[in-house]
Amino acid sequence: MDSQHEGTAHAAPPPTSRSDTTLRVNGKPHTLTVDHRRVLLDLLREDLGLAGAKKGCDHGQCGACTVLVDGRRVNSCLLFAVALDGCEITTVEGLAGDGEELHPVQRAFLVRDAFQCGYCTPGQICSAVGVLAEAAAGHPSRVTDPRAPSGAPVPLGREEIRERMSGNLCRCGAYPRIAEAVEDVIP
Repeated sequence: MDSQHEGTAHAAPPPTSRSDTTLRVNGKPHTLTVDHRRVLLDLLREDLGLAGAKKGCDHGQCGACTVLVDGRRVNSCLLFAVALDGCEITTVEGLAGDGEELHPVQRAFLVRDAFQCGYCTPGQICSAVGVLAEAAAGHPSRVTDPRAPSGAPVPLGREEIRERMSGNLCRCGAYPRIAEAVEDVIP
């Protein structure tokens, strides 16, 4: 590296590459000055101390980082935090709200022993909450019967659950228990 470029690799980004961003995380507003390149996962874990969402593949392929943004499940490793200004973010830590009682999906995962190492569990749980909401809102999946009425709630059977949860990987192979846990909370 020539001398004119030495030391620039670690230089702070110019001030124009940061913006004040307000996110409502688990029901509480947080306003932070955020680098435009910072992804939501890193903001949650490093800036807010919410370590539930995990950094698995860092490419949006494993689902360990799944959280809910305005009620929809997303891979937080792929979303720039500044793009979410004003959004409601729910992490696994916030599913139960301020109470001591677990969310029904969290409880079902415990009852069914739907985890082994637990690394993917927060993402699996957030994804399952999203799956239930998507099906109730009538969002079809690849396996939804094409004859089903558009916009009507989609019944969640084992095949539908497995398809919808397929973006969340589990190294331990707890898939049967995960599907059973989701089945247990179908309204």
